[in-house]
Amino acid sequence: MAVTFYDLCSDAGLKKLDEYLLTRSYISGYQASKDDITVYSSLPKPPSPQYVNVSRWYNHIDALLRISGVSAEGCGVIVEGSAPVTEAVATPPVEDSKAAAVEDDDDDVDLFGEETEEEKKAAEERAAAMKAKAKKKESGKSSVLLDVKPWDDETDMKKLEEAVRGVQMEGLLWGASKLVAVGYGIKKLQIMMTIVDDLVSVDTLIEEHLTVEPINEYVQSCDIVAFNKICK
Repeated sequence: MAVTFYDLCSDAGLKKLDEYLLTRSYISGYQASKDDITVYSSLPKPPSPQYVNVSRWYNHIDALLRISGVSAEGCGVIVEGSAPVTEAVATPPVEDSKAAAVEDDDDDVDLFGEETEEEKKAAEERAAAMKAKAKKKESGKSSVLLDVKPWDDETDMKKLEEAVRGVQMEGLLWGASKLVAVGYGIKKLQIMMTIVDDLVSVDTLIEEHLTVEPINEYVQSCDIVAFNKICK
């Protein structure tokens, strides 16, 4: 059964993860897997040292991604934006209800009067804000591993990586990277990124940003190695 973590951007979410990792080295199983990459990618920054177990695990996964990579499948993990909240409707005391009723009787406000232009505008703005908030909440995230290949062994890989990371857009967060030998002295760049699905298209990112001028001075091609959904 897939493990579920909530709101890893918050202290409460990190505390739960820290407790989970107290008796575990990895998110699932006895070796690093794609489950670890999923949780690793959902953290926007290295965790605070106060979360001892999370920091230990995070630094270990970060080192693996830089040195050898992670290929094991794992058992499945789900990372969601926030924990479910049970709403309760409070019943006011009888005394307060009576007092409120008396106050309502004395209120001269016309509850059935026509809505003013200002009220209509405010209502429309509230509706638009709620719609935008709901859409943002529904938008999922994905973890993507890219292979970025240079033209030849003379390509400056440091400048290549700088050019790749220089591509910035809303919903795109670059992560860990490493150089991997291809052969004949040529190395390719493997780099992680986290994207907001509704804001970033990987195909568009590659075709319109990573393989066009001036980046194509260093980049010959880009390939998607792994694509995992990490958040609903």
